Amino acid sequence: MERRRTFRKLIYMKLKIALLVVSLAVSTSFFAQGKYSTKSGEITFEASVPSFEEVKAKNNNVSAILNAETGEFAALSLLKGFRFKVALMEEHFNENYIESSIYPKATFKGKIKDFDFLELSEKKKEVLIIGTINLHGKDKAIEVPAFVSMIDGSIAIDMSFVLKPSEFNIKIPNIVSSKIAEEVNVSAMYLLKK
Repeated sequence: MERRRTFRKLIYMKLKIALLVVSLAVSTSFFAQGKYSTKSGEITFEASVPSFEEVKAKNNNVSAILNAETGEFAALSLLKGFRFKVALMEEHFNENYIESSIYPKATFKGKIKDFDFLELSEKKKEVLIIGTINLHGKDKAIEVPAFVSMIDGSIAIDMSFVLKPSEFNIKIPNIVSSKIAEEVNVSAMYLLKK
């Protein structure tokens, strides 16, 4: 009889421990979402003017990280990574306008407003990303509308916004100023993995 009670107590304790381990594992995966990142984000910008040659470039090697618990988001783009259709345009971009040897990168640091990891689904949700972009040695506070969704366990972020070269002390020579738009359309896409 005593052995039976001891055996029952032992089974009961093992069950409690097993339940505790399972509940800890579930709550850890539920609440500790962690960090999601990529090194293959994409930024495209266009500053084309009708009737002139297209001024458009793309960078497919943009790094980004999202803290899924807080909504903090950061991205870094090496400016020499932007590719143009015309090699000469790429050279002028790096040497004369963006001065990538002096200012090699553009960064963004901010936060997705009211971010809630548990609300993510395949359906795109519109959010607002608030932060600071640093380009050409200048900081600018921006608020960017974006779409966030969950795709096969990865977090997708898509955004579009407008920047002005003059806001970052980027000088466009008079001789080409009519061929380059005063407002640059920027779009960015990130697929962040855990």
